[in-house]
Amino acid sequence: MSGVAPGASAKGTAARTANESAPVDDAEVVRDSRPARRGPGGPMGGMGMPTEKPLDMRGTLRRLLGDMREHRLELAVSVLLGVASVVLAVVGPKILGNATNIVFAAVISREIPAGITQEQAIEGLRAQGQDRLADMLTQVTFTPGEGLDTHALAVTLGWALLVYLGAWLFGWLQARLTAIVVQHTMFRMRARVEDKLTRVPLSYVDRQSRGDVLSRVTNDVDNLSMTLNQTLSQLVTSVLTVVGVLVMMFWISPLLAVIALVTVPLTVGVTSMIAKRSQPQFIRQWRTTGELNGHIEEIYTGHALVKVFGQTDTAQRVFDERNDELYNSSFRAQFISGTIQPAMAFIANLNYVVVAVVGGLRVASGQMSLGDVQAFIQYSRQFTQPITQIASMMNMLQSGAASAERVYGLLDAEEQEPDPEPAVRLDEVAGRVEFADVDFSYDPRNPLIEGLSLVAEPGQTVAIVGPTGAGKTTLVNLIMRFYEVQAGAITLDGVDTRAMTRADLRGSVGMVLQDAWLFEGTIEQNIVYPIATSPGAPVTPEQRERMLRAAQATHVDSFVRSLPEGYETVITGEGGSLSTGERQLVTIARAFVADPPILILDEATSSVDTRTEVLVQKAMNALRVGRTSFVIAHRLSTITGADVIVVMEHGSIVEQGSHEELLAAGGAYARLYASQFAAAAIED
Repeated sequence: MSGVAPGASAKGTAARTANESAPVDDAEVVRDSRPARRGPGGPMGGMGMPTEKPLDMRGTLRRLLGDMREHRLELAVSVLLGVASVVLAVVGPKILGNATNIVFAAVISREIPAGITQEQAIEGLRAQGQDRLADMLTQVTFTPGEGLDTHALAVTLGWALLVYLGAWLFGWLQARLTAIVVQHTMFRMRARVEDKLTRVPLSYVDRQSRGDVLSRVTNDVDNLSMTLNQTLSQLVTSVLTVVGVLVMMFWISPLLAVIALVTVPLTVGVTSMIAKRSQPQFIRQWRTTGELNGHIEEIYTGHALVKVFGQTDTAQRVFDERNDELYNSSFRAQFISGTIQPAMAFIANLNYVVVAVVGGLRVASGQMSLGDVQAFIQYSRQFTQPITQIASMMNMLQSGAASAERVYGLLDAEEQEPDPEPAVRLDEVAGRVEFADVDFSYDPRNPLIEGLSLVAEPGQTVAIVGPTGAGKTTLVNLIMRFYEVQAGAITLDGVDTRAMTRADLRGSVGMVLQDAWLFEGTIEQNIVYPIATSPGAPVTPEQRERMLRAAQATHVDSFVRSLPEGYETVITGEGGSLSTGERQLVTIARAFVADPPILILDEATSSVDTRTEVLVQKAMNALRVGRTSFVIAHRLSTITGADVIVVMEHGSIVEQGSHEELLAAGGAYARLYASQFAAAAIED
């Protein structure tokens, strides 16, 4: 769309459309007719909404994995690296156990005279009544009187070092590959979200709190990215570690392995119990985050009006209430889920005590070696540690799944009708716009426009006037296809606008709204926005020449040259130091640069002073030359020179003609015109 920011016009027109579309007593009917949805909505962000339905974690995680389908090869390699890392890490304790046996054998061999065999030494101990020590020695290999075998110990420790280095290397490669997969997935998801926002109908934007939508696009996507980064590779490694450790534990001692497994049902039960209590709190946490963001965004945008009407305390009270709700939900979610890890640590310690006691008894009875007990204790720690990690990851997984569901809720939102294929494309737009028996309503139960017909010839200026709620801005929304007509047709040069792509249609239209939208950048960059490759991009000499012509024609040049930095003056905070009239002149110059064949001016002078209105009016007159123009105005003095003045009431055209013709008719326009210049009368 020429001369206006994407989304800015839609939102601006939507705000006024909501006011014009239905009487006040119909507002509740319209709101109640909307389908139920997750998350807050409306300008107040859904305060007081009941807790949402339980989160479908399994389905959401399955969908997330589906989004990673194109990285199947990388994920398979990541799993293989994880397997290699886990295998090496699992073998490590067994090798260290062998080293322990070498040291233990050395200590024993020093106490036994040389010249006899191991079997003779054991038989001698039994003859002396030291059966327990004899049983222990049956589990190790030693040479009496030899002492420590340093070569065997060095080789064993060398293998242990290589094994642990290999485990670290494979683990590092797995983590790096997983991070690449996650970031590519999040990159595509952000692109999908951005693309989705361009395809949702304006009705979706009307129903949503802006802060909640921003929270889904930023906070929820970031939280999901962090969750996947910290849990995906760790989850795979933890599961593989549990399997590998179990194999080694059963190999060393089936009895001790069974004892260690007794704690698994207890672990699962405790984790499930805690997760069920924390899950609704995570849903509430992210919902209230969106509500709070929406409130902050509204109060920040309208902070001047909040102060003018003395609502600072009220706004602060609402903020405190929502902040308290977010604090409570966040605290409960983090506290409840945070008890998982201490509970798992307590169970792990109980398991450690039982394994140490039973293992010690089996060493004393000669059924296990000391090195095997040491290795098993390490395995028991390795066994409970990944289970504890999986349990603690439930915290992040629940939070991430809640965020993912909110993002998918946005991605699954109903989209506007797709552009036709093949679409009609006009080589040259003359600018003839016709409404042919158009019907439209925001709510089927409350008709707004019925059987409306109107023709704007090329180069004509059509002024649309009428009381608030008459449907003036609705006509603009229908021309731009922000909403679709329900009957009849709107044609451009004889072609139904629904047969064209929205981009081609809106590329033929320039728009100046009542609310002047300017992005953060220089005045020069704001003016050349319609012809720039991207916002804030360097301005080319050709663009600068067009910008200067537009600025001079729209009286922007006169005030810009009085600024210290001229056209390089940086605009911040939706206009910064520029006055309302100056900002409006910049938006008119921006539409002038676009050079569209059709122009829409929606209350462009309603918020400026009389002197500035004269400048704005001159600028708009220059802009309208040679273009089909639709001018929406409440100040009738600004549209007396229009070729056609259309008077609307309750969605219908009640009069149309020139200024003189309508005054002579003495109808609705004459009454409107007289009311603006007659003295106000106040009746008790």
